[in-house]
Amino acid sequence: MNSIWQQSYDPAGNIWLSALIACLPIILFFLSLTVFRLKGWLAGTLTVLCALAVALFFYGMPVTQGLASAIYGFFYGLWPIAWIIVGAVFLYKIAVKTGQFDTIRESVLTLTADQRLQMLLVGFSFGSFLEGAAGFGAPVAITAALLVGLGFRPLYAAGLCLVANTAPVAFGALGIPIIVAGQVTGIPAFAIGEMAGRQLPFLTIIVLFVIMAIMDGWRGVKETWPAVIVAGGTFAITQYLTSNFIGPELPDITSALVSLVALSAFLKVWQPASIFRFSETGEGSEHLSPDAPAARPTGRKFTTGEVLRAWSPFIVLTVMVTIWSIPPFKHLFAAGGPLQGWIASIAVPGLDGLVQKMPPIVADATTYGAVYKFDWFSATGTSIVIAAIITVLATRMKASTAFGVFGETLKELAIPIYTIGTVLAFAFIANYSGLSVTLALALSYSGHAFTFFSPLLGWLGVFLTGSDTSSNALFAALQAATAHQIGVPEVLLVAANSTGGVTGKMISPQSIAIACAAVGLVGRESDLLRFTLKYSLLFAVIVGLFTTLQAYVLPWMIPAV
Repeated sequence: MNSIWQQSYDPAGNIWLSALIACLPIILFFLSLTVFRLKGWLAGTLTVLCALAVALFFYGMPVTQGLASAIYGFFYGLWPIAWIIVGAVFLYKIAVKTGQFDTIRESVLTLTADQRLQMLLVGFSFGSFLEGAAGFGAPVAITAALLVGLGFRPLYAAGLCLVANTAPVAFGALGIPIIVAGQVTGIPAFAIGEMAGRQLPFLTIIVLFVIMAIMDGWRGVKETWPAVIVAGGTFAITQYLTSNFIGPELPDITSALVSLVALSAFLKVWQPASIFRFSETGEGSEHLSPDAPAARPTGRKFTTGEVLRAWSPFIVLTVMVTIWSIPPFKHLFAAGGPLQGWIASIAVPGLDGLVQKMPPIVADATTYGAVYKFDWFSATGTSIVIAAIITVLATRMKASTAFGVFGETLKELAIPIYTIGTVLAFAFIANYSGLSVTLALALSYSGHAFTFFSPLLGWLGVFLTGSDTSSNALFAALQAATAHQIGVPEVLLVAANSTGGVTGKMISPQSIAIACAAVGLVGRESDLLRFTLKYSLLFAVIVGLFTTLQAYVLPWMIPAV
């Protein structure tokens, strides 16, 4: 019988040296993708092996627990994470196969042929809505695929959607990241949401202007700023009002809907001085006159009914993922719920109950559970696949054709699915070995400067886990304890863990693998990481500076708890 192993967060006897050694797998991952330009699956495999070596030989983690954590993470990557991507890509392929996407494309072009503004509509506003309803990679997968269909180059579609996804991630699907932060710290989730709602709106506007600059430089900023103010301003104001006066569950959904409606209405009366489009061949872009034939919709005009029919796969998708995310539905499958038997819970052999978290990450030694849940029906990915099946039936697609499309989807995603499994295996090794906590503790020893590093801790957590929710579960209690030590309101740094975490989402190995899978960039994960890395660091620094200002210069912005 295996004995319980207690985590040790400073094996070297010097927290900075321990942190340096703990960084080795992360450094290897970055070098593999950015310097050596290895394919994602190979970079992920090497990172897992390095993390295992650090866990076993430096932290003294038993071999059984180390291997079990890697296997647990790998299977978590397959289900539920990869299942979401399979559903999203399957649905998109059905829309293309049935010809509906041609109508979708024309309906977007009737609003604007400018791809900068299409990015705001689809990548930002629609993507934020999907983040508020579903999360877990679905927003980036779906919106990036849509943008490729609209003529975006795959790398830009994936990279820009990852950057745009920064604004809504802190509240995630129905406020779950904020709620989890409240659960692990004892601070009311409403107060944490209030604080996040006094940080993120400022970042949203910056993010959208940066996206315009990425696409088209200073000219893009000058020509699109009215649309950015409408899309970002309405989103930011609604996000603040919802988070501060209603609660943390709905800010993304309300903000995205207001932004989408406001921008659509605005584009009916305003268009930029020139129409921007990426060049159809090679690098570069072009600016067209608004009156140029290429800048206007082609083909016949579609009726409202035809447009709604074309968008129906994504309307059904929205309805399904919303149902799957609301508490009454989730309670059906929770402990004591009538459908709890529909979830297979499997205690991970050699790991469940055999690792203990230790102070200061927790108040007392706490057993670290490891139960794999196979939620075949209640998983978000299943809701997306059901939306795809409904679309197949509604469009009267032959069953043989649908099965063929599904098989094609699985074949194309085989390598990305393996890659996702490896990066989740690395994340689970980091968490169960204590590697991630070592890095967090090193940052917490920075004294009063920790207000700047606090969001970077959230950034690190999301990089490691791919989830703002998981980052809050991992580090929110440490944020609160450190805030108490340096005399800063706890709610500020707990919220900063979440708002800083959003900046790490775009470089998380999990997010990179998902985005590449969605747009057909398998094997080019290094290009996508290089695309997003500098913006991730820039936004993390901005959040760190703003948190420091709120702590020491603008304390009136911090809600009373």
